Amino acid sequence: MFPDTKTEIAHAAAALIVEEGMESGPAKKHALKQLGLRANTPLPDNQLIEEAVREYIAIFKAEEQPIELQALRQIAQHWMLQLADFKPLVGGAVWSGTATRHSNIHLQLFCDDSKALPIVLLNQGLHFEVEEATGISGISTEVLVLEERIKHPQLEATVLICLWNNSEAALRGALQADADGRPPRGALPALQARMAEYAAP
Repeated sequence: MFPDTKTEIAHAAAALIVEEGMESGPAKKHALKQLGLRANTPLPDNQLIEEAVREYIAIFKAEEQPIELQALRQIAQHWMLQLADFKPLVGGAVWSGTATRHSNIHLQLFCDDSKALPIVLLNQGLHFEVEEATGISGISTEVLVLEERIKHPQLEATVLICLWNNSEAALRGALQADADGRPPRGALPALQARMAEYAAP
């Protein structure tokens, strides 16, 4: 039996997410073009995409992906410690466990002074780009993007650190569970617990 169209799209998108580091939304749209489907074709939800990504990793990246994931989580941990005053939460593939060397690190930060985060980064002599993206609860949010070289003996890659500059009010909905009852993000202790699970023999 052939997979239904949504499943086909999910598998095509999963390959783009894992191999090219695309985010879920753009990967779905690119998958439509790859498969020659119409732009108004119903798209798979994020749960189906995540299942397809995990399946792809299990088949093609089973050995290297856990190493890459831990390296990215170590970088996320470093930045969460550095920016502890902004109540950081980590989300995306680094949090869910599907990240590879091509994935971005997404940290949600919270402060009512929108200038505070850029000032902290500038005072450290760091270069960053500023973008706008749809953030927590669909609110347009400033994102400060930095590059960092992964320092790991088995990895050679540059990762993007995406710092989401939220107001304090956004923190209230930031840990609200998704439809499956799973938290979409986690604070540093929760991330460290996941890191310990992967490090366990």
